[in-house]
Amino acid sequence: MKKILLAGESWETFSIHIKGFDTFFTSKYEEGAKWLIEALEEADYEVDFIPNQHAASKFPTEIEEISQYDTVILSDIGSNTLLLHPDTFEKSISTPNRLKLIREYVKEGGSFLMIGGYMSFQGIDAKSKYKNSPIEEILPVVMMATDDRVEVPEGMYPEAVKEHAVLEGIEYKWPMLLGYNKFAADEKGEVLVEYDGDPLVVVGKYGKGRTAAFASDCAPHWGSPEFVEWDNYGKFWAQLIGWLRKDI
Repeated sequence: MKKILLAGESWETFSIHIKGFDTFFTSKYEEGAKWLIEALEEADYEVDFIPNQHAASKFPTEIEEISQYDTVILSDIGSNTLLLHPDTFEKSISTPNRLKLIREYVKEGGSFLMIGGYMSFQGIDAKSKYKNSPIEEILPVVMMATDDRVEVPEGMYPEAVKEHAVLEGIEYKWPMLLGYNKFAADEKGEVLVEYDGDPLVVVGKYGKGRTAAFASDCAPHWGSPEFVEWDNYGKFWAQLIGWLRKDI
């Protein structure tokens, strides 16, 4: 089975246009998953994508559902979206805790990846709220308790710091990124890529499964055009998923 569940990577903007006495409104829907999905599909992975606006209701609630996937990826999706199923938030009906569900899934041999962004790890204004959650428990990192974003508008160039199957055949100097979520590796984590002493790619194990944290973004704005068009963009993600699945 080479089936991946990807949740997050979508957003909507609502704009107010003020022209003197008059105003009008516009809205726009966007997705940031296309580069990652294309890269994984080219590596023969089947990707089921649940964008943010559907994740609260459509993300799996039972171990049988989530176990059909051998890798689960959360990218730019806050914990409240997974904790607050519409039945719970709107009707006060008890529903499964999907952060605990992911933990159980990994403990029994599944694999999990969190990709950075404004709504990953702790995120902007610490609104993502994964600190002290089952997700922090399974990841090989220690998250900050506050807003963890590090903006690098001048550009940053990460470097590989360890030989590993995930980085096989990939040059040690990476293309430019524009920011990341700051965290530390924990005792079970292996740091593979760094910038300025901060870990950017960390891999580890939890129970029977494997997990990984990628501190920057798979898409703009932190993921620059130089990064998403990088010759090794697809190779990196394919090999990271391959390691998580225990293929390499």
